[in-house]
Amino acid sequence: MSISPSDRIIVPLDVSSEAEAIALIEKLPQVTFWKVGLELFVSSGSHILTELKSREKQIFLDLKFHDIPNTIAGACAAAARYGVDLLTIHATCGKAGLQHAQSAMQTSADQSGFPAPKLIAISLLTSISARTLAFELKIPLELPEYALEMALLAQDSGLAGAVCSPQEVAQLRQTCGDDFVLVCPGVRPLWAEAGDQKRTLTPIAALQAGADYLVIGRPITASADPRGAFERICQELEG
Repeated sequence: MSISPSDRIIVPLDVSSEAEAIALIEKLPQVTFWKVGLELFVSSGSHILTELKSREKQIFLDLKFHDIPNTIAGACAAAARYGVDLLTIHATCGKAGLQHAQSAMQTSADQSGFPAPKLIAISLLTSISARTLAFELKIPLELPEYALEMALLAQDSGLAGAVCSPQEVAQLRQTCGDDFVLVCPGVRPLWAEAGDQKRTLTPIAALQAGADYLVIGRPITASADPRGAFERICQELEG
């Protein structure tokens, strides 16, 4: 079954309170997929997930877990009991960490009666440039090669997909195949500011390059007309 353009857009609830989140959800009733990140989850806990589930929304729980294998496994097992759809973990946890996380998450989901979330690996944060990778993080690989290696590590560890910038998505799609889920943050329409994103593409270019889902925040949520901005992006995707 094909996915409509509007269902490919994940809108972040990058606010500091549950009340602000609910206000944004109600302002954008046509949005079907929402991202809950660190700020909101630390602020409101799991209440916001329950609220989204009650409204029959899809949930991208973007907590970017990163720790030793045992701790990661416990965190992913706990997250699976919320019934979320996508869950993130840093690929740099290593193969043992990724495998433990996937196994624990699946077991927990089976026990709770929820479908298991798709566990997707962060290949490289979209705020990191090639210069930062080389000179600050001391990674000797070129940025596209590094992102690909992290995605391949995730795939080899049994994960469902990866998060990557739109500029790496074509290479990852070609190498990892059609069944590997690719989520692209850092997507910006031509009429929006890039902000702190360093490796961006327009929504239509990102989809054409092979992205499954686009995380688009400030061009929508910081707009004077959030609903109009969301609809404008959907129209652009529909061509």
